[in-house]
Amino acid sequence: MAPVDELIERHKDTLSRALTALAERDYWSPYPEFPKAYGETGQADGQAAFDSLLGSPFALPGHPAAGDLVGTEVSPYGIELDISYPRAEVDALLAAAATAAPGWAAASPAARAAVCLEILARINARSHEMAQAVMHTTGQAYGMAFQAGGPHAQDRGLEAVAYAYAEQAKLPAKAGWTKPQGKRDPLVLSKEFITVPRGTALVIGCNTFPTWNGYPGLFASLATGNPVVVKPHPRAVLPLALTVRIARDVLGEAGFDPNLVTLAAERDREGVAKTLALHPDVRIIDYTGSTEFGDWLEQNAKQALVYTEKAGVNIVVIDSTDDYKGMLNNLAFALSLYTGQMCTTPQNILIPRTGVDTDQGTKSYDEVVADLGRAIEGLLGDDARAAAILGAVVNPAVLQRSAAAAGGEYGDLALAPRVVESAEFPGATIRTPALVKVEAHKPDDRAHFLTECFGPVYFAVAVDSTADAVELLRQSVTENGAMTATGYTTSPEVDQQLVRACLDSGVCLSLNLTGGVYPNQTAAFSDLHGTGANPAANAAYTDAAFVANRFRVVEVRRPA
Repeated sequence: MAPVDELIERHKDTLSRALTALAERDYWSPYPEFPKAYGETGQADGQAAFDSLLGSPFALPGHPAAGDLVGTEVSPYGIELDISYPRAEVDALLAAAATAAPGWAAASPAARAAVCLEILARINARSHEMAQAVMHTTGQAYGMAFQAGGPHAQDRGLEAVAYAYAEQAKLPAKAGWTKPQGKRDPLVLSKEFITVPRGTALVIGCNTFPTWNGYPGLFASLATGNPVVVKPHPRAVLPLALTVRIARDVLGEAGFDPNLVTLAAERDREGVAKTLALHPDVRIIDYTGSTEFGDWLEQNAKQALVYTEKAGVNIVVIDSTDDYKGMLNNLAFALSLYTGQMCTTPQNILIPRTGVDTDQGTKSYDEVVADLGRAIEGLLGDDARAAAILGAVVNPAVLQRSAAAAGGEYGDLALAPRVVESAEFPGATIRTPALVKVEAHKPDDRAHFLTECFGPVYFAVAVDSTADAVELLRQSVTENGAMTATGYTTSPEVDQQLVRACLDSGVCLSLNLTGGVYPNQTAAFSDLHGTGANPAANAAYTDAAFVANRFRVVEVRRPA
């Protein structure tokens, strides 16, 4: 068999099971999330592979290059990276993609899916190395970097491939058409339905989740036949550079041009993303990051389909609970994980000033806020444990917001942030959350809590009633966007009010989470990440709409 036929056979069961998982929406993953599943020496081997990359040029054989090397990454944990990457001119990258495109477009959807699954399988085998790369470019703690940057990101990539294959397979490749004509001979045609890729795709990576947020767009475009230019965030190049190198190896071995996937590394402040985004050859753009640049892309990259995930203000409504301790512990972990540097982390916690009914009696607004602060302190009281949960601060703006909260700029502090020392990484910048008390009706307070405050600053918002909280949720999501909404209630009526508000405003809702599932976590093959129905994002990971417009179908018909 030819290499592609071998890959189709090798990965057919995984693809079939992925398609089943999309329909069932239950838990499934082919990629183990436990580090020990990768062998007794897996973590040590990954560390050694990562160490071998430090202080060296990153090799991308056959990649377009302008002759110079660039590198701007600094580890939030304080270690020296000093990795440089081949830089290429925009026109050279796009010319290479255009040359590579015809052979990939001519491949069948099954062949493209199989190649993508082989890429993901090889990335999965190097999950410990990828975890080190993610950790030291994003600030995620190792455990989170391994799971979110490794198997969970790979799940999202596979999910995109499965959706892409399913959408391309909806029409048959060939069909016969016979129309009766009464006494006359019938009209008979043979028809072909050929998928045609839209064109070169651009993936603009983010600093915090380069693989988890990058893989859906990368693999959705590749599986639908489009070349992909990967433009990493300047502070998080290595995870996507490793991904590009693995993809290029697999493509070449399968008989395709490796330049179907290229890396757009740039000099400091070069602005390559804008140049690429406006180029007429770029027909698809996937972006995760600030609202400002996401809006600019949507308004200016008119020649391309633009998929964005931008900033939002995520909200929790606390009405009542039958597990007060579980609620507090769940929220404490959700607010602490990765120092709140997640687009899904709750920011505003809406609490009626009249109090909250719980299994421990009625709790006033002040009591709920104080108890939540104590839950966070209890979770993060030990520095070693705190470092493993919080990770490191990813950029100076996050640190500035934490300092502003500590200085009282956002309101009265219910919980002040503190510095956490890491014995393993003395150079790491680690901060615990700040919890700020604000009033829903005060204009100065609203100016702070109704905009995204990315990082470990959270607002306990006093509202007059649960009804006011639900209405504030609806208004905030509609105007400011959100990736997640969370509610706690024992009332069937409030339950339905929350559901209705989230349907009206277009945000996914989690209700009464008190165990091991948290508001800021979503599972591939089951949960949708975003909806595309509010200002925080114009697309969802992953549904049919995320992949279907990356290709078109051209029909060819002939008399039979």
